[in-house]
Amino acid sequence: MTAHILVIDDDPQERRSLKAVIESRGHAVHVAENDQAGLELLRKMRGEIDAVLLDLKSGEGNGLSVLSFLDRLRADVPVIVQTAESGTDLAVEAMRAGAFDFVVKPTSLERIATAVSNALKLHENDPSGRPLKRGRSASVAFSDIIAASAGMARVLELGRRAVQSHLPIMVEGEAGVGKEMLARAIHSASERSGRPFIAVNCAAIPHATIEAVLFGRNDQDGTDEGHLGKFKEADGGTLFLEEIGDLPLHAQAKLLEAVQKGEIVAAGGRSPHKVDVRIIASTSKDLIEEVKASRFREDLYYRLSVFPITVPALRRRKEDIVHLARAFAERFSAEQRLQRPLSLGSGALALLTAYDWPGNVRQLENAVFRAVILAEGNELTERDFPQVAAQLPGRAGPFATALPGAPSSPAAEQVSTVAGAPFIAESGRAPAAAPANVAASANVIVSTDESGNVRKLAEVEEELIRFALKFYRGQMSQVARKLGIGRSTLYRKLKDYGIDPDDPQKHAA
Repeated sequence: MTAHILVIDDDPQERRSLKAVIESRGHAVHVAENDQAGLELLRKMRGEIDAVLLDLKSGEGNGLSVLSFLDRLRADVPVIVQTAESGTDLAVEAMRAGAFDFVVKPTSLERIATAVSNALKLHENDPSGRPLKRGRSASVAFSDIIAASAGMARVLELGRRAVQSHLPIMVEGEAGVGKEMLARAIHSASERSGRPFIAVNCAAIPHATIEAVLFGRNDQDGTDEGHLGKFKEADGGTLFLEEIGDLPLHAQAKLLEAVQKGEIVAAGGRSPHKVDVRIIASTSKDLIEEVKASRFREDLYYRLSVFPITVPALRRRKEDIVHLARAFAERFSAEQRLQRPLSLGSGALALLTAYDWPGNVRQLENAVFRAVILAEGNELTERDFPQVAAQLPGRAGPFATALPGAPSSPAAEQVSTVAGAPFIAESGRAPAAAPANVAASANVIVSTDESGNVRKLAEVEEELIRFALKFYRGQMSQVARKLGIGRSTLYRKLKDYGIDPDDPQKHAA
């Protein structure tokens, strides 16, 4: 069956090459030279386009803004983004914004064709929407939120306490950690559960129309969709203001008035209207810094932050990864009507746990969804997560498996393992009793300094901790357990030795 692919790229030669390779696979290609032309073409061919190939550097913008418009026009169309090697961070942002895949240029046309094929396969298996749109049901209970880690257990405890009050809540945390899911759980457990839960992404709405979206327009004909405004839609229920830090200052002033007085004035109107709305706001920004920079009103900040809850990043709660991955695999297997849920092999679980997940739970969900869609066996393995494996150093080669991420420095500066345990030698020389498999370049912890004196215990301890962080890929619970110390003690020692707990492998041995 012929699929219709939209290519948005400002390079004529690139457009011709992409058109040729995609057409060679039997698909129809429609090209646009910039974002605006691409969106216009998508509007005209609404319902016909099966996938979009978008250059993040096309047109006057950086390409990210077009993702939100694509989402509004056709949320079910998978988008593959391309970016130059120097724009990898931009590609990660695009993945967080909902892109299906990204390709770093220069790359082979075969890689492009494969990405398109995978996107079409996804679309055939599930034409209802992108993976990032999944799992956001209108009703979410606290029991639906996985909290194997102490950090998330604390979040749920605060969430349950927040249910009992009517105070505004500020949910803080990086993009993709599950802030909206927590907000929905609070709403579902409250006395407002029978009333609407309305979510608004402040970052996705143009500044010129944000007031009308929130507070309504003073239209008389009633033909404009959503003219009542989100406050009126949420009357009696909960209004979730996502990414409140992106709200423009002119809208902040009206929001402050609405919070203080419990009434709103529609755009272009004069008469105030009473509304009964509980506000839950969320942000991935440091609002204190935004206040200092005069980008966010201080009085509004303190009005909304009466009950703050911080959701930790997934890299800070790696105990949750295994449970989340299994839950996603089970859910997506059921959605794909598989005879039995796909299981996750130990290698896949180790890979997923080792990764830091810059896109947090949302990125993990997306990765498992792709793996389930494209899986060929009954068990997900490392091979089903190639994008994750590609971003982890030392995944290839036999030595990487035995000693993940081990550096290649002289023996006097290295650490080695014998039968899985650290091997300590004197003055950088491998001891005569060392097993035969310890080569001349083996890693050792030096026990004496250049003068022949025994090194300070703190120095050896720091070196061992750094090695353990590298060996166990920053999995803090495992590092603490293997070292025989508590997590709080480990974090204190990291601070003493100047090791960043958010990025423990950065300066690891």
